[in-house]
Amino acid sequence: MKKPIHFILFIILIMSQSFLSEGDKIRKPVDPVGFATKGLQMDQLMPRINQKFNDKIFESWNQNNIANYSMWKTVICPHDDYTYASWLYPVILKNVKAKTVILIGVAHKAKKYDVEDKIVFDSYDGWSEPYGVVRISSLREKITSNLPNSVYMIHDSLQQSEHSLEAIVPFLQFYNRNIEIVPILVPYMSFDRMDEIAGSLALALNKIMQENDLMWSRDIAIVISTDAVHYGCEGWSDSDYAFFGCDSAGYKKAIAHEYEIIQNALTGKINKDKIRKFTEYTVQDTNYHTYKWTWCGRYSVPFGLITTQYLAQNLRIGPIKGKLLGYTTSIDHDTIPVADLKMGKTAPASIKHWVGYSAIGYK
Repeated sequence: MKKPIHFILFIILIMSQSFLSEGDKIRKPVDPVGFATKGLQMDQLMPRINQKFNDKIFESWNQNNIANYSMWKTVICPHDDYTYASWLYPVILKNVKAKTVILIGVAHKAKKYDVEDKIVFDSYDGWSEPYGVVRISSLREKITSNLPNSVYMIHDSLQQSEHSLEAIVPFLQFYNRNIEIVPILVPYMSFDRMDEIAGSLALALNKIMQENDLMWSRDIAIVISTDAVHYGCEGWSDSDYAFFGCDSAGYKKAIAHEYEIIQNALTGKINKDKIRKFTEYTVQDTNYHTYKWTWCGRYSVPFGLITTQYLAQNLRIGPIKGKLLGYTTSIDHDTIPVADLKMGKTAPASIKHWVGYSAIGYK
């Protein structure tokens, strides 16, 4: 007698989670509103994104000569509510094909935990995600064993409180149910400190890849999490982020400045001088703890790109080039309806309070 298809899928899911055992530490989601936590949510969300933005997604792929079989080495991806950032997730993450993804995230709560100058790992065995637990790759321990103790720490509380990587994993899992991850958060640090630690991380990755015959993009990829500018004169606690004014004219100037940053610092052939420009755009010259231009990934982006550059040098491959696949904001398009999926918005969106998003691929 044939088994019902849902029963077969259930058995496959159970088998895929066979690594779990009693007592394993599983990280739970911190944002069940902006992001999906159930498979049914992702199953219904993806057709909505494709139906509404299919033309935009394929236009981006065609303009940038991106085929379905292309594989990114490194990407920059947003992490805001799915209803807002919507199509940028699939446009960039569909072509992350590697089994193991090194996730480079923002440490929004670093000040609360008094953490800086070290990258942050977790000690979880897996993360609870829409289609079941996503396994933490065994590469995590191989990486940390090859890093100086002075450049990293393990901090589960900071990792548990952080949403910037949590946004991305459901999409990675949608495309690959067997995805494994190595989550890393980047708190406050100077450019020189990022350079030092990224060099150590790239050396560790190079050694592990050589010893285990792993290929960048096929077996390992790097995903950098950041939203672009946080702009406006309302809803940012006591801060005013309306750098060019809180109206439509200010919005246009802000968007122009965003494209300037992306063109001058994040796309084309990457090198250390170009990456440093991004830090100069986003961080105050005299105090690296303070914003100049409000990208929350003011540390995750340069750290991830310096690691990318050093890894390319260590592997003796050609220069890495970045392509902008899309830029959007929380107010320049209709949102994806998610209320019926028991999801929603974690922040308002208006000319007085908006966020930018970029999707950039590197190979």
